[in-house]
Amino acid sequence: MTTASSTATNPILTSTFAGLAPIAIAVFLGFLAFSFPLGALSLEIGGRLGFDTVIVGSIIGLQSVATLLSRHQAGALSDRRGPRVAVLMGFPIAASSGLAYALSAILPIGAYGSLVLLGLGQLLMGLGQSLFLTGLMSWGIARLGANRTGKVMSWVGIAIYAALGIGAPLGLSMQKAYGFAGIGGVAVLAPMAAWLIALLLPGTPGSGDRRVPFHQVIGLIWLPGLVLALATVPFAAMAAFLPLYYTANGWAQPGLALSGFGAAYVLARLVGSGLPDRFGAAPVAIGSLICEAAGQALLWLAPTPILAAIGASLTGLGFSLIFPAMGVLATNSVAPAQRGRAVGNFIAFSDIALGVTGPVVGLVSQSTGIGAAFFVGAIATTAAVLLLSSVRPHSNTETA
Repeated sequence: MTTASSTATNPILTSTFAGLAPIAIAVFLGFLAFSFPLGALSLEIGGRLGFDTVIVGSIIGLQSVATLLSRHQAGALSDRRGPRVAVLMGFPIAASSGLAYALSAILPIGAYGSLVLLGLGQLLMGLGQSLFLTGLMSWGIARLGANRTGKVMSWVGIAIYAALGIGAPLGLSMQKAYGFAGIGGVAVLAPMAAWLIALLLPGTPGSGDRRVPFHQVIGLIWLPGLVLALATVPFAAMAAFLPLYYTANGWAQPGLALSGFGAAYVLARLVGSGLPDRFGAAPVAIGSLICEAAGQALLWLAPTPILAAIGASLTGLGFSLIFPAMGVLATNSVAPAQRGRAVGNFIAFSDIALGVTGPVVGLVSQSTGIGAAFFVGAIATTAAVLLLSSVRPHSNTETA
């Protein structure tokens, strides 16, 4: 084993578990803070505060606006000063969002005052998540080596969607028991626990102060990034509107559908991790997108909550392998010294989808009903299938 002073191109650990377990746990804790308010926000804004679906989608989308605007700089910071610096900055910022959430429920400031604090919380979570996720992914690649980028992305993805599958339904239960202030408490504690883990890990060096223009990085990764963005639309639609969809149909327990999404996502990642390696990134991604589109269509047309939950699960099953397959294509398109920026800007395409989907679907649903959110998701994934015909799988890469 070499020390943390090794060059950025050489791994500091050869064991996958030793290298990635603390990274994955930190990601999981960070995304618990993200996922606990996920379903509860739409009910808080649209239910208790009484705002319409456009406002619901816009406030939820603020988080993605913050991540989108900060991803490149988060990647640049990770490249120049080392990913540990970005991570240790990101988690406290994410934790401060929980304070804003809690205050929105506690302070007697009226509906508009609470809405402002919720919006502030979303912006803080977006900035914090931009820093800690970009840093943790770059840190994981540095710890294991670039030839295991797919492994890193797989482990990170499992941690993210395990947190989403667990956190979203628990957040809805906590909202019923303790209100939004309880959710804010979790959003403070979970990132700070992750910060302690990061504090104990040895850092990896940055690449210095060489600046790489934003357009240069985007020019290399935009195609796999756009596929990721389109594939993310169904998740964004579910995150913003699934609880309201269940409420509109008189169904109970929307958290079961969110749990089904998360469980199917993790299952597909665990069972199918070698498929892109065996059959190529693009063919596997096309099959996954078709499954995702079918899940969205079923969710849109579902006459019962059971079928809606099955549709959500099919969506998670299909979405699972898109991120690592496209992520390996993106990171292999740049030099090692630009890896953090490639990671940050690749994830930014997902941020665009998360930020745009909420307001757009909110507008559409006002005239066509809340179920239109999932029709939009089906259209987006179908478009991604068509786009993938122009994406060439990268040779000699490891995807997972």
